[in-house]
Amino acid sequence: MKMAQIGIYLDSTATERIHRHQANVFQLYIQELLTYAGIPFTRIGSADDIGAGGFDIVIAAVTGGAESEGKLWDFAERGGIVISFAGLPYLAARLGCRQLPEVPIGYATLPGETPGGRPMRYFRGRPWGRPAPGERSAAVSCREEGSVLASREDVSEAGPLLQTFRVGAGSIVRWAVDIPSVIVRLQQGERPVYEDGIPAQDGTGAVDEGILKADDQCQMDWEADRAFTATGMPYFEHPYADYWREALLQRLLAGAAEAGLTVPFVDYWPEGIEAVAMISHDSDFNIDASAEATLEALAECGVRSTWCMIEPGFSAALYPKIMEAGHELAFHYNALEMERGIWSQAEFDRQFAWFKSATGLRGAVSNKNHYTRFEGWGELFRWCEAAGIASDQTRGPSKKGNVGFPFGTSHPYFPIGWSDEKNRLYNVLEIGFLTQDLMHPSLSDTTVIAPFLAKVKEVRGVAHFLYHQKHIYEQPAVRRAMADTAREAKRQGFVFWTGAEINDWVRAKRERRVAGFGADGRLVVEGAPLPIAAYRPLSAGETAAQTVERFGLPCVRVQVEFATESRQQTAAASGLHQG
Repeated sequence: MKMAQIGIYLDSTATERIHRHQANVFQLYIQELLTYAGIPFTRIGSADDIGAGGFDIVIAAVTGGAESEGKLWDFAERGGIVISFAGLPYLAARLGCRQLPEVPIGYATLPGETPGGRPMRYFRGRPWGRPAPGERSAAVSCREEGSVLASREDVSEAGPLLQTFRVGAGSIVRWAVDIPSVIVRLQQGERPVYEDGIPAQDGTGAVDEGILKADDQCQMDWEADRAFTATGMPYFEHPYADYWREALLQRLLAGAAEAGLTVPFVDYWPEGIEAVAMISHDSDFNIDASAEATLEALAECGVRSTWCMIEPGFSAALYPKIMEAGHELAFHYNALEMERGIWSQAEFDRQFAWFKSATGLRGAVSNKNHYTRFEGWGELFRWCEAAGIASDQTRGPSKKGNVGFPFGTSHPYFPIGWSDEKNRLYNVLEIGFLTQDLMHPSLSDTTVIAPFLAKVKEVRGVAHFLYHQKHIYEQPAVRRAMADTAREAKRQGFVFWTGAEINDWVRAKRERRVAGFGADGRLVVEGAPLPIAAYRPLSAGETAAQTVERFGLPCVRVQVEFATESRQQTAAASGLHQG
């Protein structure tokens, strides 16, 4: 089977024009979505390069106007597959459609394509409709799937979610939703944080307390997106960003298979690991006895964790003891005004200098901000980059009522910058958390553990739980809750990693590049050997003794050969895709 050659069309001229007008091009995030999924691609900056690159699939993320969309049509006529996210307005009439009014916020259905076929929250849907009777229609066949709804309660359809048009020997696939931009908005918010968010009406989510935090830009709906456990604990139920990622990748891989192509990919986690969990702590109040109690509790659980240290920290003798037990020492930046904290790079650097001096370390892999304090859009990530901090854990819930998936994801991700930085990726891996201190009197109880683990396992992200050492020490119920978390996660097959280990794996995996299939059928991967697992979807009519489900599709494991320098040269000479 031929490996699909994928191009991502991000028109350079159009992108520069948008940035010149101080607007965002979050469509650029499609590159990160494919990179994280271990799928090779080539970026295309001009429509003139579409036909000359040997591409089978072109993802038209940013186009240059009518002329460039005409070239996409020509590419499809010759047998190519074009994929668009709420774009291609100049081809609507040619495809026998009319552009319908934009839907600001709603829910989309694509039965069977997401875990459980659940509705997926979206923003700025741009559906197309077929012409009304009597209107002129182009002679193009179209398959429509799913629906774009204005709300979860309103079953009236604003338009189809996914349309596949047959054009000549190829096809044009159009989503009514700009999936990369939706994922960015869920993960990072609609705009920078500069004011309090809107609180929950039931009093469980008072985010309007005068403290700027990550969850002030939560894009979930307090009513439509929360569920309740048997004991009445509210939580944001769905990792919508992960659902959209799954739907996008499922249709990409399935569409390639329908065309007789295959898209091999490198799995999220190492060979033999299906699910990852994490426990972190924040050293608030810095009670030495709480550190000792936490070390004891973790030893009983058989879990290594991440310890985020806030000034003035524990006694110096404790740090070697924590590290000897296999735990990670991380930074806990304090910008909480009521504790005389300051939101500034100078203060961030001063506190980080304290951390290095107190622990004797040269730096830290991870940071989490005290009280999830957050302002602006990219300031924190720039400070982390400048300090050499590779990963952040600040984006999580601060209230009892917004635990779960307030940012729509359980996956680690690299945040994207605002337009003033030309929407670059920050070199900081964000690992958000699900909840704090279960069984604390003012927080959730342990009935959220099972649904959280179930949702994370569905999308194969990271189940990250936060427990403060102070509460583990002072409240036996919290200590038992941490033990319950570890026990249930292990029972379900989760492997516990520290934040540093998650960061190291994600970064190492993305440095490997799928080059193509060798003559012996092995998948050639560039880079030093790593215990990766690689798969490809089953082709039409193909059967296999052993399959696994990935992105909603049955997939088979493929053997990997790591390329030496000479092997890479051979692959290049053979025309294998270099990513």
